[in-house]
Amino acid sequence: MTNYRWVICAMLFFATTINYLDRQVLSLTWDEFIKPEFHWDESHYGRITAVFSFVYALCMLFAGRFIDWLGTKKGYLWAIGIWSAGACMHAFCGIITEYYVGMNSAAELVAATGDVVVILATVSMYSFLVARCVLAIGEAGNFPAAVKVTAEYFPKKDRAYATSIFNAGASIGALIAPLTIPLLAKAWGWEMAFIVIGVLGFIWMGLWVFMYTSPEKSKHVNKAELAYIELDKHENQAQEKAKTADSKQEKKMNFLQCFTYRQTWAFTIGKFMTDGVWWFFLFWIPSYLNTQFGIKTSDGLGMALIFTLYAITTVLSIYGGKLPTIFINKTGANPYAARMKAMLIFAFFPLVVLLAQPLGTFSPWFPVILIGIGCAAHQSWSANIYTTVSDMFPKSAVASITGIGGMAGGISSMLMQYCAGNLFVYADKTNMAFMGFEGKPAGYFIIFCICAVAYLIGWSIMKILVPKYKPIIL
Repeated sequence: MTNYRWVICAMLFFATTINYLDRQVLSLTWDEFIKPEFHWDESHYGRITAVFSFVYALCMLFAGRFIDWLGTKKGYLWAIGIWSAGACMHAFCGIITEYYVGMNSAAELVAATGDVVVILATVSMYSFLVARCVLAIGEAGNFPAAVKVTAEYFPKKDRAYATSIFNAGASIGALIAPLTIPLLAKAWGWEMAFIVIGVLGFIWMGLWVFMYTSPEKSKHVNKAELAYIELDKHENQAQEKAKTADSKQEKKMNFLQCFTYRQTWAFTIGKFMTDGVWWFFLFWIPSYLNTQFGIKTSDGLGMALIFTLYAITTVLSIYGGKLPTIFINKTGANPYAARMKAMLIFAFFPLVVLLAQPLGTFSPWFPVILIGIGCAAHQSWSANIYTTVSDMFPKSAVASITGIGGMAGGISSMLMQYCAGNLFVYADKTNMAFMGFEGKPAGYFIIFCICAVAYLIGWSIMKILVPKYKPIIL
């Protein structure tokens, strides 16, 4: 048996890695490089990340449908092409701002005072918003396309593991980012960091054109591998026999029809409750380290801390996708029951984030390690919640349902980013107190508490909506 399905899985992994590298450039450069140049505070950054999340969420609603309509190969190419262009567009925000205010260098921007500062902050923020929106439009297509490819190339019992592998690209991207992006920004300017990382997507596109074909048409997939990929077909034999000879093609699910199933709402609420947590950590940890401990991303300690956080996330999360397969093989449980059991286990791990702030008074390594465990739990949770869609819905609807859930996750992130940015500014101005902490540290502690309990709440709602495995048959 050939193993070309794992080559395709590797391509999904690299696409997701590039996806997260592109969205990490801003979080690793804004506090140290961009903030002083354009006179931002946390509210400016919070608005930018919130709008990114909103556009991402809105596009996720249609991205899945777009992938289903255009096809996996072309749809993925369009998605990564758009987001790579958006990533490169960030590099021109400084030039646009300088031109608008009549300045000629970054040094002049930094030295600006008075009313000019407000204009600089506003113009630069809106310039970044445009670039960020283009990035969001393209990035919205990554996960619907990747989940659809996984459904095409893997049987149900292997999908969580395959998803955990390509989903680990998010952690690897976040792992590589602190070791490369601050150094690029420090050596060549923050603009080049956006361009260099953005170009990687165009390279991936060149490979995808030649490497992807559906498994039944691929010259790299032999009969034995194709038989393994189609292992689940026997489950639908009775349904297939009932079909008339001229209705060989799978029925399509109407978009509005997607919202009539409890399974859709279970997935959607699960994503809403938890995606904002991951995106908060992704966007704010570099700023948290600088605010709380005075550690910059370009410092050796800063790079080591962020690298350690995502190293923990990456290593632990890969095994998260394997756990349901172990349950299935040992107990014979159906895929949904095995995944829900695994997700309940993962939902308890983020509770350790409650200790991040108290233990952070001793060393910055404690919150980094605890947040790393929480992030690993999220990635394990994420790998499994995505595959509940392919477990319960026909292939023709997988990308659409994934897109709907992704939209909910994006809205969750939008609310988290906007509220966090304004909370930190408010906490700093009023010296707000919470559980023994004051100012911005108190604001971070509040957000950490929300992050810690979100998974258990999300799992409980999912279990209430879909207590047992019930696949959708059209």
